[in-house]
Amino acid sequence: MKKIFLTIVAAASILVSCKKEQPKKQVKTNQEFETLLKDYNEGKLKLNPLNATFAGDNRYNDEFPNFLSDEYALESKDFFTNYKAKLEGFSDDQLTESQQMSKAVLAWDCDMSLTQGSFKNDQLLPINQMWTVNLVMGQLASGSSAQPFKTVKDYENWLSRLDKFNTWLQSAKTRMEQGIKEGYVLPKSLIQKIIPQFQGLAETKLQDHLFYSPVKNFPEEFTDVEKKELAQKYTNVLDKKLLPSFKAMYNFLKSDYLNAGLEASGIDAIPNGKKYYQHAIKNYTTTNMTADEIHELGLKEVTRILSEMEKVKKEVGFEGDLKAFFDFVRNNKELMPYTEPQQIIDNFNAIHEKMKPQLEKLFGNKPKTPFVVKQTEKFREASASAEYNPGSLDGTRPGVFYTPIPDASKYNVFSDEALFLHEAIPGHHYQISLTQENTDLPDFRKTLWYSAYGEGWALYTENLGKELGLYTDPYQYFGMLGMEMHRAIRLVVDTGLHAKGWSREKAIQYSLNNEAESEASIISEIERYMANPGQALSYKIGQLKIRELRKKAKDQLGDKFDIREFHNQVLETGCIPLALLENKIDTWITENK
Repeated sequence: MKKIFLTIVAAASILVSCKKEQPKKQVKTNQEFETLLKDYNEGKLKLNPLNATFAGDNRYNDEFPNFLSDEYALESKDFFTNYKAKLEGFSDDQLTESQQMSKAVLAWDCDMSLTQGSFKNDQLLPINQMWTVNLVMGQLASGSSAQPFKTVKDYENWLSRLDKFNTWLQSAKTRMEQGIKEGYVLPKSLIQKIIPQFQGLAETKLQDHLFYSPVKNFPEEFTDVEKKELAQKYTNVLDKKLLPSFKAMYNFLKSDYLNAGLEASGIDAIPNGKKYYQHAIKNYTTTNMTADEIHELGLKEVTRILSEMEKVKKEVGFEGDLKAFFDFVRNNKELMPYTEPQQIIDNFNAIHEKMKPQLEKLFGNKPKTPFVVKQTEKFREASASAEYNPGSLDGTRPGVFYTPIPDASKYNVFSDEALFLHEAIPGHHYQISLTQENTDLPDFRKTLWYSAYGEGWALYTENLGKELGLYTDPYQYFGMLGMEMHRAIRLVVDTGLHAKGWSREKAIQYSLNNEAESEASIISEIERYMANPGQALSYKIGQLKIRELRKKAKDQLGDKFDIREFHNQVLETGCIPLALLENKIDTWITENK
């Protein structure tokens, strides 16, 4: 398979420079370096206590720094600058192979964080309809996510965090007003999606409010006095702080901010937008590919997958062109058999049961962390995509596959098998849980996320369906092709929007012409790419690299190739930049020839 990467990321050179021809020198674990890794992890958790909460580390559950303050920006810059300098004190010959990998990953992490902080985007564009911290806080507020509500202390922690979140909300409005003056504003179409989110937070009555949910679910062991005192505290923080802030943001969004909204759709319309997009490409793909290279790759992949789709259309006997077949699949009532959300949840669980016997053939290592399927919370369901939320590091909180079901009667099942493989098993749940359970990895690498690796793996697993006993229904196989097409289209439309002057409408139409997703889903997706430039590129770039590495290993190892061991080699390191993964697999191939 022709290599798609023309350059290798700089971080890889740390490992590539090792001479493989020489006998390996046995090096003991460098304890000083281990201490540095632990300190780095601790420092990152303090910088972002929400990450600690999601990892199941409850020490900082009462903290919420003002990510938008100048003080926080300086603290973050100093942190990553200092650790980058500390790495220079450790030469590779002082470190084990695993530590050399950690050094390379940490260097990459520092570089990307420092570059991200050099732009104004995070400060002046703090809110969008899908990705930002206010939505994470809404998830936590529901009481059914990572923030625990089991003890009085838990409830007190959340009150403290809400108080600090309120400071962030007020800062967000101030920063967005600054953004209007400096030209950092969202496109109008995205602002129109945020307004209803804040309208609900601003106008919902206290007893029905999302942020009042924990009060309605007190543990039975709480005394009446404790319940009464906590209920009063929650009422006070909502009435006197959060609700006024939500109302102020709602009024600002629907007036001044909407009026200032950009007509353009791409990030290149804001100051330093083109430079930021090239950084976003590197950050999300972990390569030095250009927008033009990715755009052309996307066009080629779209053409290839279209030819596969034609075969399915012929197999099911559909008369008409492929675009008509897309419409047929989108609107086929036989593919919308459900009336209740629970039926959809049950179907995903049935998919899991069907493939269980085959998992042993492809995977030697399976996670211990439990796993559940849930419907996406109502407050964010309208603009959400299916997603996976990791379990806690200690395995006590399960990994969760969230699926949005705004209307069960209109839910189309044609891509459910591929969706489960990607978001759940053996996609994100295997990849993230095995990383978290790996005692050989330093803590900071257990919660790292590089999209090219993480999303690339999940997309790669969609192609394992037939090996796992799935895709026996041609529509489910078409669903897999549709999901792969969806990621190929992303290469075209994301670069089109942010580097080639495409409008939102042009991107929507291109997607409608080449995939079977509903128009509403496509609109939501295009607006997702507009909100987070570059993220959508990571899936296909990562998938193609892992497929390339599998083919290389199989070609060079022949009968010695073991698919279970290949998957273990890919998964055991956790999230790493793609060039480091390639070097690791190349070393494994050489050692096993």
